[in-house]
Amino acid sequence: MGKYNEKFFNKDGMQVNSIDDLVTKDENILWRDKPNRKAFIWSKVLTMLPFALIWILFDGFFIGFMFAGGIIYELPWYVILFLVVFFLVHLTPFWIWLSNVITSGIQVKNMEYCLTDKRIIIKTGIFIDVQNIYYADVTSVNVRVGLIDRIFKVGDIYVVSKNGSHIISDIKNPYVVCNNLQKIVQDIKLDAYFPNDLRPNQNSGYNTKYTDKR
Repeated sequence: MGKYNEKFFNKDGMQVNSIDDLVTKDENILWRDKPNRKAFIWSKVLTMLPFALIWILFDGFFIGFMFAGGIIYELPWYVILFLVVFFLVHLTPFWIWLSNVITSGIQVKNMEYCLTDKRIIIKTGIFIDVQNIYYADVTSVNVRVGLIDRIFKVGDIYVVSKNGSHIISDIKNPYVVCNNLQKIVQDIKLDAYFPNDLRPNQNSGYNTKYTDKR
């Protein structure tokens, strides 16, 4: 049985400042980047914006009507309290949109992406959340470039793995990164499923042709 270092798990791991704090000594960084700040913040602003505006205008109409008609001043205090609580809760979609916009600057500051020779590391969140996706678990890699992405010349990479979906947001050269990531995933899986010693020098399956035998 191999020896283990008893102090390994006693290291102070509460503070993660950058990807460098997550990469191990025997791990090589192949690519790393942070999302484009302007593209990320604008995407947060525009996401849900029409819905939030319609919601605030709808509620604002009723609130303004009650004040303009003097109805609010004739209501008992407990009814006014009920209405205040009701509209605060009813405006939840607007509060969600507003909080996403306000916190977007903090989020993008903490975000960082990294491809190593062992895994994909995604660091996100206000309080920092780290996702580790191992290449053997990846099932698909795709690129999505929206309107805001085109303006800022960035794109999003969607990685689907056995543990769920993950997004590498607003990075430059998304197609190049996606192609390289797909190649890494393919190479790692081939190494795992077909070690070099088991690979034949010639494989007739490489040139397989499909024909209609009907």
